[in-house]
Amino acid sequence: MNSPAPEMRVRRMSPEDLDRVMEIAESLKEAPHWTRASYLAALDLDANRAAASPRIALVAEEGGKVAGFAVASLMPPRAELEIIAVDAQFQRRGLARRLFTELAATLGLAGVTEVILEVRASNQPALALYRWLGFEDTGRRPCYYQAPVDDAVLMRLGLEGFEP
Repeated sequence: MNSPAPEMRVRRMSPEDLDRVMEIAESLKEAPHWTRASYLAALDLDANRAAASPRIALVAEEGGKVAGFAVASLMPPRAELEIIAVDAQFQRRGLARRLFTELAATLGLAGVTEVILEVRASNQPALALYRWLGFEDTGRRPCYYQAPVDDAVLMRLGLEGFEP
C-alpha cells in the first residue's frame, strides 16, 4: 500500500528559515550564495518599503521541512526573479513550479505584469524549467558569470493569463 504524499505548502520566508535556506543554497553549485545579511534584508519589511526594489521571499515546505525557496525584487510593472532553489533531495517533485506559481500570484497582486531573470547558459535544468513555465529568451551576456566563466541567458515572462 502506498503512503500518502507529504503535504506541500508555500508561505512567506521568515528569519527562522534562514539557516535552512542558506544550507539549500550552499548545497547547490548553480545557486547564488548570498550572505545572511542579504536574506535578512529581503525579509525586512520596513527596509523593503523604503527600498528602491522591495523583495518578496517565499519558501516551499514538504512534510514540514523547508525544501526550497524563491526571491524576487519588485520594480512594478516588472519583477526580477533573483533566485529559485530546491534542495536536491526534493527536486523533480514540482516544488519549483509550485513556488513560481505562488510567487507569480503574489507578484500580480503587487502590480507586476512581467518577470525577468538571468541564468547560466550551462544550467540546463533551470533553463528547461523556465521555458516550461513560458519564459522566452531575450538576450545573452557573454562571460557574465565567473568561476566558472559562463554566459548569462536573459529571459522574460508576461504574467497576463499566466498558467503553468
